[in-house]
Amino acid sequence: MVIRILPCATQFIDHLDQALRRAPQAQRLTTKQRYFLAFVISAMILTQKLCWATMERRSLGQYTSAALWWMFYRSEIVWHLLLRISVLVIIGRYGLSEGNLLIDDTGRSRCKRTKKIGKTHKIREKRTSGYVNGQELVFLVLQTPLVTIPIDFRFYMPDPKMTEWRKKRDLLKKQGVPPKDRPPKPKPNSEYPTKQLLALDLIQAFQRHFPDINVTGILADALYGDAHFMDGASSVFSGTQVVSQLRWNQTVIYKNKEVNLKTYFDSYLGPGVKKTLVIRGGKEQKVTVLSARLKVKAHGQKRFIIALKYEGEDDYRYLAATDVSWRHDDIARLHTLRWLIEVFFEDWKLHEGWCNRALQQGIEGSERGVILSVLCDHMLLLHPEQSARLEHKQPALTVGCLVEKLRIDALLDIIRTVVDSENPQEQFKKLTESLEDYRPVRISSKHMAGRELGRMMPTASLKYRLPEYQTLVH
Repeated sequence: MVIRILPCATQFIDHLDQALRRAPQAQRLTTKQRYFLAFVISAMILTQKLCWATMERRSLGQYTSAALWWMFYRSEIVWHLLLRISVLVIIGRYGLSEGNLLIDDTGRSRCKRTKKIGKTHKIREKRTSGYVNGQELVFLVLQTPLVTIPIDFRFYMPDPKMTEWRKKRDLLKKQGVPPKDRPPKPKPNSEYPTKQLLALDLIQAFQRHFPDINVTGILADALYGDAHFMDGASSVFSGTQVVSQLRWNQTVIYKNKEVNLKTYFDSYLGPGVKKTLVIRGGKEQKVTVLSARLKVKAHGQKRFIIALKYEGEDDYRYLAATDVSWRHDDIARLHTLRWLIEVFFEDWKLHEGWCNRALQQGIEGSERGVILSVLCDHMLLLHPEQSARLEHKQPALTVGCLVEKLRIDALLDIIRTVVDSENPQEQFKKLTESLEDYRPVRISSKHMAGRELGRMMPTASLKYRLPEYQTLVH
């Protein structure tokens, strides 16, 4: 499809420019920067790629890959402010004042050799349970009663010394070496913060930049279920509720006895209570629930622990909440909203460009690419049809539906330009010639036409026909 700048992209960038001019820093976007951002966002929506060569071909040479690369790396665009200003535009547009913060991390596999791509390392691939070379990011998403907005992100890179220490530890552990004879754990390196520290940094930055938003709860998965993260995240907003998960073998203290969660709920509380849980304010689902306020040994304080099992499941999952004054039904219902960040990940990877051939060099290139892809999501939130639905409290359209509509609109715009011209046949001929010049030509390695395959036949002089020779050979 030929790339045309989408009207909604131009309108969105104009809103960002106006908000930048009103910001305390009094920044602005030049005319070239506005055209560049509007074009790249349109191209990422229409092609679902962040690839300069693809954009050059699809724009019929109107924008060259070299010029796009220069604007991306050399133009002084206020990248660090674009996301923040974009979020403020959405908050102001819909009058948002409260919500929940969702934290999670996700990975994207890359090729085997990635010397020029920033912060690539071995990541675990859930689909194959193996390891691939790729990038990992920690995302912060704001869930409000009206919309769900991606706010900010951080790239994660493990400490090489810590990784090497874990490999040696696991190897020595298999060999039966006692802990005292194993190498000591290296000290934390501030240059390689953990995912929990990155998540805390995102939450603290949100509190600084959006102080008018009332945060009801902070939701994260089991990776963030340690005391440092849960207490730190709660203290940022003066004791807000933080809900995460604990492992089944987490030690709790009950009547001065140490016991793991599974043993406690199976032995002390008996069968659970069957209830109906409202999932994300929509459908209802039958669950089995048990709850108790217990002191978690590793946390050093009391948590509200909820054992939750959905219909058809065999094992409980154990939710942990910092504020023990909540009801267990409210905590369980709040935790169902955590799944919304997974929906954002799916939309982001499938439709918003960065995860498909986004091979910009260096950490700077990767960060700017993610910013552009998140701006695509923000633009779709402000799409006129989406806005009309949200303002009238109607169900919002999915990202995939909006992208399909924009691609159809772009195609119809090209057809309309040809039909409305004074000489449609001449315009169609020019468009056809332009497309012919940029039609890709790639040589296939599957077919053998035009190749020299060599001599494929026996050689008479190499045939040994003497029976005595064949006998000696065998």
